Amino acid sequence: MFVDKAKILIKAGNGGDGAVAFHREKYVAAGGPDGGDGGRGGNIVFLVDDSLSTLSDFKHKRKYKAQNGENGRGSRCNGKKAPDLVIKVPRGTVIREAVSGVIMVDMSSDEPFIAAKGGKGGWGNSHFATSTRQTPKFAKSGAPGEEWEVTLELKLIADVGLLGFPNVGKSSFLSVVSEAKPIIGNYHFTTVTPVLGVVTMGPENSFVMADIPGLIEGAADGDGLGHEFLRHVERCRMLVHIVDVAGSEGRDPIDDFEKINGELVKFNPELAKCPQIVAGNKIDLADDGQLERFREYIEGKGYEYYEICAPIKHNTKQLINAVAKKLASLPPVKKYEAQEIPLEVIQQKKNDGFKVIVEDGVYIVEAQWLNKILLKTDPDDYESLQYFQNVLQTSGIIDELIKQGIHEGDTVSIYDLEFDYIP
Repeated sequence: MFVDKAKILIKAGNGGDGAVAFHREKYVAAGGPDGGDGGRGGNIVFLVDDSLSTLSDFKHKRKYKAQNGENGRGSRCNGKKAPDLVIKVPRGTVIREAVSGVIMVDMSSDEPFIAAKGGKGGWGNSHFATSTRQTPKFAKSGAPGEEWEVTLELKLIADVGLLGFPNVGKSSFLSVVSEAKPIIGNYHFTTVTPVLGVVTMGPENSFVMADIPGLIEGAADGDGLGHEFLRHVERCRMLVHIVDVAGSEGRDPIDDFEKINGELVKFNPELAKCPQIVAGNKIDLADDGQLERFREYIEGKGYEYYEICAPIKHNTKQLINAVAKKLASLPPVKKYEAQEIPLEVIQQKKNDGFKVIVEDGVYIVEAQWLNKILLKTDPDDYESLQYFQNVLQTSGIIDELIKQGIHEGDTVSIYDLEFDYIP
């Protein structure tokens, strides 16, 4: 089954808790605190796997959780770091944060992407020893791992996209110019999933062509296959628009051409501006008047035009040469740039609440949503710190600290951040 959209929940591992322990050794008095730190939680990592062609693996499994880090132990023994959880996806998968819709990454290269970072391990009590606090009986809990709901959307990586009504000969054309073996039949929607073919022009000279399932008038309203597969031509550098020039199904080829381009505009105006070469197919069924009428119309519109008969390879070589020549002057395949997840989206998670624990005069704040904001806070940037302070105020954390009796100069600890409270 071809699946090109999915929504999943990813949860990185929590950091292990720091240990509360004291050194015990014969003949060594007052050994002091020696609790080790917790290990880092496992990351959620996405990786391209070229053996995959759909997102069908995500149809049945929708939750992915990495392991937590190990807790610290005595004798300053730190807990082990948890292994990363690697999720493999097809090349061309675009990963978005589900709430805001912003792009987290375009998985078009072999570079792994850490989508959710594991929480850092908590400090053991050995970190909290001071001249006035020589036997701290507390340690930090591990930081929670990041958690996101993400959408996966497969946008095939192809240089050329084939467009046209059903049964105009797109699959036949792809089968004779590449090694692809699409299903070919004399009926509508023979092709119900995108098919890729590699067109070889010579040594180290090839390009990828995609046969996109037939588009019809009214696709924007859900007719036929609708716009279900048009996302797969969004990356294409150019389009080849194949038209049944003979009108063998009782339609006007000029009308067909305009309707398909109209649907492109409805789906994505930028895509409609993509360079097009037009191919009039089924010329063996057309008379001279039909051929001349369509040729004059297309060339009058400024398009490069070729007449072909795909099943017998008539003029297909000339068309492919023209496509290769055009590609040589076009920019590379489109890659989507990653975007920053808005802090407002992260702050919405503050409904998860928070907890304030007081240990030996240290006010420890724990809140999973707050850790995500803290990771994005730059302590050297005034505006960033102002935003973080505002979050503490609006979320009620400052009020809770005051309620629990905090005074000026007391230490506040929020995961990796420690500061003195100033009212």
